[in-house]
Amino acid sequence: MGATPRILALGGSTRKDSYNKKLVQIAAKGARLAGTEVTLIELRDLALPLFDQDLEAAQGPPPGAIKLKRLMIEHDGFLISSPEYNSSVTGVLKNAIDWASRPAPNEPPLVAFKGKVATLMSASPGALGGLRGLVHLRAILGNIGVLVLPDQVAVAKAFETFNEDGSLKDAKQQAAVEGLGQGLAAILVKIKP
Repeated sequence: MGATPRILALGGSTRKDSYNKKLVQIAAKGARLAGTEVTLIELRDLALPLFDQDLEAAQGPPPGAIKLKRLMIEHDGFLISSPEYNSSVTGVLKNAIDWASRPAPNEPPLVAFKGKVATLMSASPGALGGLRGLVHLRAILGNIGVLVLPDQVAVAKAFETFNEDGSLKDAKQQAAVEGLGQGLAAILVKIKP
């Protein structure tokens, strides 16, 4: 049997009390229970400037971009919970993807993405739970070589769905989100050499 699969988990928001950070932690719990190693990161901690090719040419990638890309390369799969901003992905998440996609000298293109497997989820105050943003995120990741699994969860009216401890009030919804992590773990166990 191969090494334990590793999953990188993140919420696509920098807000301290982000619903999506809470949601991805639930999926991460499911992945851990299924026997994978999960690393949770906060995009806020990376302090990524807006992607700027002139800045990159003059100074190289910022330290946060180097760290993110290294983490993405070191992990086999991604759990991503993305808020929906104006019917699409957040600027901070798209910016992180843009920085991580930049090739270093003598490095294969899109090395942080190609061959990776991702599961998506969202939480939103709106009635659709962030579904429109997930469509865009699925397209972005698919176009850069990530296998995005079909199962996803969108939590609507997020302002009233979480308990104080970060769990979901609805037990079926809680199980469904944990199941996303378990499902990604099961796929990675099967495909990881």
